[in-house]
Amino acid sequence: MTIRVMLVDDQELLRTGFRMILQSQGDIEIAAEAGDGAQALEKLRHTAVDVILMDVRMPRLDGVQATRRICLAEDGSPLPDAPHVLILTTFDLDEYAFAALKAGASGFLLKDVPPTELVAAIRAVHGGDAVVAPTTTRRMIDRFAEVLPTPQSGPGRDTLGPLTEREREVFLLVAQGLSNGEIAARLVLSEATVKTHVGRILAKLGLRDRVQAVVLAYEAGLIRAGATD
Repeated sequence: MTIRVMLVDDQELLRTGFRMILQSQGDIEIAAEAGDGAQALEKLRHTAVDVILMDVRMPRLDGVQATRRICLAEDGSPLPDAPHVLILTTFDLDEYAFAALKAGASGFLLKDVPPTELVAAIRAVHGGDAVVAPTTTRRMIDRFAEVLPTPQSGPGRDTLGPLTEREREVFLLVAQGLSNGEIAARLVLSEATVKTHVGRILAKLGLRDRVQAVVLAYEAGLIRAGATD
């Protein structure tokens, strides 16, 4: 299956570099390019795209706003058929990148990412995974807790209403930034079983990936920055 990619960056030289890397892959096709978020939205009206490499800081419409319009409906719910967005940043843990993850992006990459990692990341998000390591997810929550709204009430256990007791256990461990292997060890389960639980959790809660699960847990008051348990 060919992965159709859109490159969105106001620096043409960067787009050229990414294009040269990706065009050498037999399963990746450059479907479109755009110099800012507004142009990207316009091109998406008539171009089928699977994955978008999105810069965050651009004129007219930045990557955060563009990602929100691409990935989320007006009520804030995820759009099921939206392309997967990979954010391109200059600095690790850029607050703009975190805001874009909250807006529906599936991960972020540094602009100097090695070619093999770039290709692997595109394939990963196309397959439904998030390109943010669990440890990085925790550091993002701890570093940018102020970006998220403070929960207006007590712990939102109702948020987990659709989940079974075991799925709730797994969800809270995902929200703490644990990998599938770490969750398996904690709950004495196989990694395959944990992966199945995670998939069901995301489907029941209408989430695209585990990064969105972390954000949901924080906003519902189920975890807090700096918490380890």
